Amino acid sequence: MKELLEYLARALVDDPDAVEVDEFEEDDGTIVLELAVAEDDYGQVIGRGGRTAAALRALVKAAAMREKRRVLVDIVD
Repeated sequence: MKELLEYLARALVDDPDAVEVDEFEEDDGTIVLELAVAEDDYGQVIGRGGRTAAALRALVKAAAMREKRRVLVDIVD
């Protein structure tokens, strides 16, 4: 799931080398993926009205369902 999010984010931004995804696991087993991109690329990752961010979350969540896991995607500064 981390690799999927990283792949999708790199395809969206102008500076793919600046894409970073950190993965953490919470006590209840939920996986938290934190996505960080270059400052100029946040608009492209979030999208108009948050639609791109919602689509990224939906794709990662669908991949997580195949593994019967719960995943949260956070876009961090």
